[in-house]
Amino acid sequence: MIVYRVGKTKYANDLTGEGARLNGGRWNHKLTPCVYTSESRALSVLEYTVNVNIEDIPRALSVTTLQIPEDNIIELSIAELPGDWRDSPSPSSTKDMGTELLKKRDYLIIKVPSAVLPDEFNYLLNPLHKESSRISIISIKDFVYDVRIKIK
Repeated sequence: MIVYRVGKTKYANDLTGEGARLNGGRWNHKLTPCVYTSESRALSVLEYTVNVNIEDIPRALSVTTLQIPEDNIIELSIAELPGDWRDSPSPSSTKDMGTELLKKRDYLIIKVPSAVLPDEFNYLLNPLHKESSRISIISIKDFVYDVRIKIK
């Protein structure tokens, strides 16, 4: 299966989840590594957009295309998620749920609905999992962010 992520070019090769470990995210608390990816390039751009201020968008961005195995995925349905899962800022309930799954190390990949487009999906890659080496980077391409997407 192919997934995508948009981010700073200097971190395009990083599959350690260090950025999420340092900053936390919707599905993880700080100190828990995680690699956030999306099922399409468009969704990865949208997810990036809702999580960055226009002033903080760097010139050097990339789209990383990754190959992930289709086994060892847990899919979380909307019915299984906390009632506030789409709230902004991200609620502690989703951080608690994702962090627990990541720390258990039972699943290499966690499939979750996008909080922006719930009919589309993000894939959380668990760098703590013993089979994390099965995740590979297919390509890294420069990405020029079109600021028309983001209004101040």
